[in-house]
Amino acid sequence: MNGSAPSPSPGPEHPAGPDAPDAPAGPSRRQMLPVFGAAALAVVVPALGGAAAPASAAAPAAAVDRGPRAVYVGGYAGGPGAPAGPAVFRMAGAGRLTPVQEVPGVPNPSWLAVHPRLPVLYAVCEVSTWNGQQGGGVVSYAVDTATGELTRTGDQPVPGVPAHGALDERGEHLVVANYGGGTFAVVPLRADGTPAPVSDTVTATGTGPDPQRQAGPHPHQVVFDPAYGYVFGADLGTDRVWAWRLDAAAGKLAPNPLPFLQVASGSGARHLAFHPTGRFVYVVNELTSSVTAFSYDAGRGTFSWLQTVSTLPRGFTGESYCAEVAVHPDGGTVYVSNRGHDSIARFAVAADGRLDLRETTPTGGAWPRHFALAPGGDVLLVANQNSDDVVAFRVGRSGALRRTGATAAAPSPACVAFGSVLP
Repeated sequence: MNGSAPSPSPGPEHPAGPDAPDAPAGPSRRQMLPVFGAAALAVVVPALGGAAAPASAAAPAAAVDRGPRAVYVGGYAGGPGAPAGPAVFRMAGAGRLTPVQEVPGVPNPSWLAVHPRLPVLYAVCEVSTWNGQQGGGVVSYAVDTATGELTRTGDQPVPGVPAHGALDERGEHLVVANYGGGTFAVVPLRADGTPAPVSDTVTATGTGPDPQRQAGPHPHQVVFDPAYGYVFGADLGTDRVWAWRLDAAAGKLAPNPLPFLQVASGSGARHLAFHPTGRFVYVVNELTSSVTAFSYDAGRGTFSWLQTVSTLPRGFTGESYCAEVAVHPDGGTVYVSNRGHDSIARFAVAADGRLDLRETTPTGGAWPRHFALAPGGDVLLVANQNSDDVVAFRVGRSGALRRTGATAAAPSPACVAFGSVLP
């Protein structure tokens, strides 16, 4: 799941080292297997620095309140001085974070998700034992809308060691990717937002060519498409992106007729992000430090390959692994974090969805496992896992990043989530 790092493992359940030979900085030419009915050749293209076609823009977004906002940080608790639970901050101005609360009693809340309608936050806890049972856990918190502070309201065990979770459109189900155990699970949510027992578990199958990292399935992320018609699961261990429809009435995942997308062999599909228009999707490949652009057929829930490009600058020969990918709300920029190179790669998006690497910006810390854009797209926060900090950047009109000087201490941060605007 993670590439090797110079600092100690972030948590006992999910070590940072891949136990594999160093990943190449510039992946070699690889053949893309058939992609949902469209066979393509995935060629990793170094940045050319040339002019890109005009960026494809999304429809104008509704105005976003840029007042003070709650920000939640999850990570790998248990080290010296590390709180055992998510941390709450108040963000003002250009990403200035003021500590509000450290929530006790929850180990390794490595992924956080905000309910779409209720003042509720979820923590996906990356552990192998939960309340005496084998597997991880999902915890719900009530959010104080005046301060952003959290009060624990419920929890449920999930099979395997979870790494990620995604909420459906109405917040009635949380779908969880279990990196350890190779499963995807559906957690129904009650009217008050608290989790109910798991209603469905789907076991992934397959392997990849890397015997250390891909001996079996390793689901790393779950994402709904923009229309919430399909749900997709990125699987680093099998080089696949699984596809389902969520049967909300039954609380079950129904396989798509074309059940998975096969990405380039050995690339390690980690995370994906949709373009706000819903026409394109971008898959970040951890093991080859690359990002693949696809066109998306929302009617069929299928991808067609467009391009694969490196996330690293030409000439870089060190060890590095991709982590997160995100698309700016205006649709003109794609960002990818590089752990090892310790940077955010910025790509301009052309009208046809293809990418052009414009620059890589140092993250001001080590091992940027995650980053998130504020709802207005004007601030980007980076979680630097191995330097124990969250660093703020201002986002310019072109999508370029500029450090604001604001940094907050956070032990082994793995996820940043933006909450609601505060009074």
